[in-house]
Amino acid sequence: MTHGVIYVAKGAGYRDLAERSARSLCDLNPGMQVDLFTDQTVAPGLFDQVHPIPAGPTPKLASLTETRFDHTLYLDCDTLVLAPFGDLFDILLRFEMAIAHDVRRTSALIRESHREDLPYAFPQYNAGVMLYRRSAAMWEFLQDWQRRYREAGRTRDQVSLHDLLWASDLRFHVLPPEFNLRRVTELDAWEPLDARPTILHSHRLLQHLRGDMPQLTGLEEIRIAERIARAQEWVAMGLSDPAMGAEAVPAFLRAELRETNAESLGQQSAEL
Repeated sequence: MTHGVIYVAKGAGYRDLAERSARSLCDLNPGMQVDLFTDQTVAPGLFDQVHPIPAGPTPKLASLTETRFDHTLYLDCDTLVLAPFGDLFDILLRFEMAIAHDVRRTSALIRESHREDLPYAFPQYNAGVMLYRRSAAMWEFLQDWQRRYREAGRTRDQVSLHDLLWASDLRFHVLPPEFNLRRVTELDAWEPLDARPTILHSHRLLQHLRGDMPQLTGLEEIRIAERIARAQEWVAMGLSDPAMGAEAVPAFLRAELRETNAESLGQQSAEL
């Protein structure tokens, strides 16, 4: 039984990010097979195989079923591997797929679904780190995801995935956050034996591709940027920061209420 990692990179900027992520992976997981799906030229030596991006609704969704591995870890290009994977792939001895919850769960963006009316306690899942095995059930799920993505008409594939996981009988496991570390500032709160940070996944690694922003290349740079951004967001919402002594639970409840009110006003404006 084979296992390995795949990346999907459309464009030179994403190819460069995939190469950096793959180097971090190979340094800590020697011998791991790593493939790339891309429309770019790639220097030999880093990836075991390089494939063209197949036709489909998105490069990522089209590539997932083209993996040559029995057990596959898909990684977005804006990731860095921080520790050996250890027994991560053993999850697939029992489950068809493993994926982590998304962050920012009280926002309208992350609560969005297409067909289903879903409870808050069943949030969107972040598909930038996804472990899955080759099986009839999994391939049917991935094909259904493509179909639902087209129907939903959203740019983000998490919306259709959100609906599909709720409606499906697929056996999946929820990965702990250290395997899809979206908030580096969590490291500030964890005690020494709370977790083993393994995969960093941060949009700040690609922020230079989205506008006039500096390129960040490592965890500590991102950690500093996140601390600043976190404090600025509390100020922007006009709320007292719990890190500065404000009561934590009321602060988060007020933030959610403001988000809900803003969404409601946006809907009313759209209807006028």
